[in-house]
Amino acid sequence: MTRALAILAPGPLASVQDLGRPGFARLGIARGGAADRGACALANRLVGNPETAAVLEITAGGFVARAQGALLAAVTGAAGTVRIAERIVATHAPQAWPDAEMLRVDAPRAGLRSYLAIAGGVDTPVVLGSRSYSRLGGLGAPLEAGDVVPIGSPPAAFPVVDHAIVPEPERSAVTLAATLGPRADWFGAEALEVLLGSTYAVTPHLDRTGIRLAGPPVRRARDGELPSEGMVRGAVQIPAQGIPIIFGSDHPATGGYPVPLVLTPAAADLAAQLTPGMSVRLRLAPHAGLARRPDRMSAWPRTN
Repeated sequence: MTRALAILAPGPLASVQDLGRPGFARLGIARGGAADRGACALANRLVGNPETAAVLEITAGGFVARAQGALLAAVTGAAGTVRIAERIVATHAPQAWPDAEMLRVDAPRAGLRSYLAIAGGVDTPVVLGSRSYSRLGGLGAPLEAGDVVPIGSPPAAFPVVDHAIVPEPERSAVTLAATLGPRADWFGAEALEVLLGSTYAVTPHLDRTGIRLAGPPVRRARDGELPSEGMVRGAVQIPAQGIPIIFGSDHPATGGYPVPLVLTPAAADLAAQLTPGMSVRLRLAPHAGLARRPDRMSAWPRTN
C-alpha cells in the first residue's frame, strides 16, 4: 500500500517545508524553508529521518489528516494538544499513527507553528533542490482539504529517542539575541540604544515573510535610501518610519532599507513562534562584533 496522508482540514496555513533551497538568491529566490528550523530538524530526528527531510509546517493549529498506511509521526514546535485516533498524545515524541486513523493538531496554547514529521519524509516533487512551499518565490502551494501527501519509505533503523524535553514557547515576552547587521553604521549611538533598550509589541501583521513590530521609532543618521541588497532570515530592517520589521523564512531576496541587526539562528527560530500582542526585546549576543566599533558600543545593552 502506498503510504500517504490525506488532508481533511489544513487550518489557517499548512505547507510542505524542509530546510530550504540555498544558493538561488541570484535568481531572486530566497532560501525559505521551515520558519522554525530547529523544530523542523527535531521532528525529523524523532522519527529517524535526516534533518533535511520534508515535513508539514502547521500554522495556528486547526489541522486534521487521515493516515493512508501505518505511519510513525512526531509533532514539535508550538505547544498544544495533538490527537491520534481521538486520543491525546505527547508532542516532541514519536507516535504510531495507525492506518485510516485521524491526527489532529489543535490551536496552540503557546507558540504559532507546529511541525509534523513522518518516518520516510514527505515525498512531494523537488524543485530547485527543495520541496518547500515559497509564496514569494512562486514555488509550490499551501495544502488544501482533499490533498493527498505522499510519504517516502521509512528509515531502516527505528529511532532510539522516545521523547525530547523541550521548553514551551514563551507566551507573553521574549528576548531575541542578534549580531550587528551590515548597515549598523546608518544609525547613531542614540538610535541603536533605542533599538536595543526598548520593548516592542508584535503586531497582527506577521506571516512567513516577516513580523511588523510596534514601539519607539529608530532614527537613521543618514538620509536617502540604499540600493537593493541581499536579505536573510532574521534581518531586522528599519523602514523610513523607523519601526522595525523582522524578516522570516519566506523573506524577499533583496531589500532597500538598512539592517542594523540580524537575529542569531536560534533567535530566528524563536521569532517564528511569536504571536500578536507579545513583547519583544532585542539584545546583542555575546561577542557580537562589538570591538569593531568601540566608539558606539560602550553604552549598549548586552546579553548575559
